[in-house]
Amino acid sequence: MPFDRPMQVEWMTLGLWLVCTTLWGLALLVLPVGWAWGVLVFALVLHASLTHEVLHGHPFPSRMASEALVIVNPGLFIPYLRFRDTHLAHHQDANLTDPYDDPESNYVDPAMWRRMPRLLRGVLALNNTLAGRMLLGPVVAQVSFMREDWRAIRAGDAQVLRGWLVHLPGVFAVLCIVLLSAMPIWVYLTACYAAVSVLKIRTFLEHQAHERARGRTVIVEDRGLLAFLFLNNNFHVVHHMHPRVPWYRLPALYRANRDRYLACNEGYRYASYRDVFIRHFLRAKDPVPHPLWSSDR
Repeated sequence: MPFDRPMQVEWMTLGLWLVCTTLWGLALLVLPVGWAWGVLVFALVLHASLTHEVLHGHPFPSRMASEALVIVNPGLFIPYLRFRDTHLAHHQDANLTDPYDDPESNYVDPAMWRRMPRLLRGVLALNNTLAGRMLLGPVVAQVSFMREDWRAIRAGDAQVLRGWLVHLPGVFAVLCIVLLSAMPIWVYLTACYAAVSVLKIRTFLEHQAHERARGRTVIVEDRGLLAFLFLNNNFHVVHHMHPRVPWYRLPALYRANRDRYLACNEGYRYASYRDVFIRHFLRAKDPVPHPLWSSDR
């Protein structure tokens, strides 16, 4: 998928990046720690969502200018260049939910599932509830992500290595700023973890196993705080069908064509994130082994 570029500067996205960066600075350098933690989590979630906008070509016509906004990740855990490459690979809709070809799939090969130690299967089963995804998901995803990248680096993948080498100076710079602030490092790290936990609410059920690729991507008809933090990516099938469209146009595009999108994704819809919490906070949405794969393939 090519890097999609707007024809002109998207000022709403740029302005939101400035607000996000200001909140991050206020949390570290101005606000008392008690208030700062919540503001920091808010800013880190928003920054992650803005990073997603950038890798889809916003807000500048220039790729280099856009990526300069987010190449330093204050959330520390995922290098921007690695997120960009894996996420754009994820946008190959024919491969959605594939345990091997979709880098963001939470399903595993049933044959691999049968060989897993019981403890690991228990962890992954818990991770398939929303409560587990928020509590354990950041660790599970980070370990899996870094394990796969380490394998790629050992196999000689220069692009993966470059992604991490570009990332590390930014991590050092962020930690230096934190050390100069009144916020203890451990408090900052808990905020980074909490931000990923919030993001797991969005990714928890974005995609489902379905025979048809078009039926794999969700719509969550929410317009509250979480929808804002996720930059309307809850209208996820709209985003997958129109990745060039910026975040602030997705709700209107959905409203104008609601029946079409729901027909397209086979009615995979939730009324709100409240609905998601009620239905799946303690109950798994689906199994960990891919339900449409045979166990002997």
